[in-house]
Amino acid sequence: MQPESEDDADRPLKEIKLFVPADRYRAFQRCVWIQIHESGRTQLDVMKEVVDDFLVKHGC
Repeated sequence: MQPESEDDADRPLKEIKLFVPADRYRAFQRCVWIQIHESGRTQLDVMKEVVDDFLVKHGC
């Protein structure tokens, strides 16, 4: 993952809402929490990485 550029920090954000089964919701929340506490990054940084990884994986 590339470091966040100055341009990324200034860009306005939009909300993405996903609907998933309860067990996947809990698993996702646990995973994000672990990433935040192990890496020291912010929740927003982790969210951006999840979206970027999805887009790259699907060639978007």
